[in-house]
Amino acid sequence: MTLDCKHPQVRVVSRDEDAEFVECLQCGEVFDSEEFHDMQIEDEVLAKEDEDL
Repeated sequence: MTLDCKHPQVRVVSRDEDAEFVECLQCGEVFDSEEFHDMQIEDEVLAKEDEDL
């Protein structure tokens, strides 16, 4: 995985009753869509913290 990739474009590659997996179209990493949602929240929190400094 490229360290600077923030997964700007993803696509769903698998779904079942309990999980949905997505693949980053830039770096190719595959992960649970919940992880992707968590990454977005973390990025927003870090951006806000940077603004507050």
